[in-house]
Amino acid sequence: MPKLIRITTVPLSLKLLLAGQMKFMKDAGWEVLMVSADGREVQEVTRREGVPHHIVPFTRKITPFRDFYCLWLLYKLFKKEKPDIVHSHTPKAGLLSMLAAKLAGVKVRIHTVAGMPYMVAEKNKRKLLIKLEKLTYRWATEVWPNSNSLKEFILNERLVEPSKLKIIGQGSSNGVDLSKFSRQSLAENHLIAATMRIAPSENDYLILTIGRLVKDKGIEDLVEAFLASKIVNYAKLVLLGSFELDLNPINNEVVRKIQDHPRIVQIEWSDHVPHYLAMADVLVHPSHREGFPNVLLEAGAMQVPVICSDIIGNVDVVTHRKTGLLFPVKKKDILKEALEFAFVKRDYMQELADNLYLEVLEKYQRDNMHLLILENYQRLLSDK
Repeated sequence: MPKLIRITTVPLSLKLLLAGQMKFMKDAGWEVLMVSADGREVQEVTRREGVPHHIVPFTRKITPFRDFYCLWLLYKLFKKEKPDIVHSHTPKAGLLSMLAAKLAGVKVRIHTVAGMPYMVAEKNKRKLLIKLEKLTYRWATEVWPNSNSLKEFILNERLVEPSKLKIIGQGSSNGVDLSKFSRQSLAENHLIAATMRIAPSENDYLILTIGRLVKDKGIEDLVEAFLASKIVNYAKLVLLGSFELDLNPINNEVVRKIQDHPRIVQIEWSDHVPHYLAMADVLVHPSHREGFPNVLLEAGAMQVPVICSDIIGNVDVVTHRKTGLLFPVKKKDILKEALEFAFVKRDYMQELADNLYLEVLEKYQRDNMHLLILENYQRLLSDK
């Protein structure tokens, strides 16, 4: 029985980014172990995936002494478990686990790239993050960017030799679960709860964004574009996600606007994302950096119109005026115009959403993605 170790920095990534992957591999006859830092999601993800979890106390910041300790713990774990494959996801987990796996003699070391923080980092930090990214790729035997545009970026930046790069299917790390993200699967009690939290009036146009409320996700751009728009009195902006005060926080003035403005609703993270999508008139994803955004696939599966920034990852999912609207990243005035356009041209926006739905069905079903990942694991083991 082949053994696989899947590693992310925090357990939330195992729960959201890789949902169902570990269970699929277990059912396919693999011995699977999950590794991440501790967190409230550990118990749930262990129950859902049906495989054991091992805690390594990763941090998301640069913490040299803690990082060396985690490297040592990973090395000992790999020497004990003797996995056939170590597969990492997220920057810190990738850096440490690829090195530890190489030192421990693991033959197959895969790192999935789903966006890189250095894309939006300041100059000095950017140089350090580039070096760390290159080291991660050097120690991996194969690097899996989760979008074609991200692969092109990696090649243009000369971060790794082309022979190490591999795209799985059409991109994405995990596809989209069409049994969950379906209007036929909605639970009435969760729809009622979402309605009570948003409290829309009968004619409110609902603009939804999903994800962490941080600067890199373009939240400041969206709030300011919405408040400056002509539709502010006819719409509600719903922010589904939690504030992060430690990493990349949005500025205090925007936080106050979010908390005080009667037309903005902030809702702490919920596992019932499909119910909020079902209520939305449009999904806006103004992020400054991505790898391949799951939220666009989820909106597509729910046939919700999409407006998003024209960045790496987003452009792999959305084609302008074919499957959604793209706007130049950080351009608040053009985002404002896109919001106003979507409000007026609702039938047209629904046509784009229907086109995106068909693409999601064809290219990004989760079951197909899991099969492709398994096939590539088997390929790598046969080449060993």
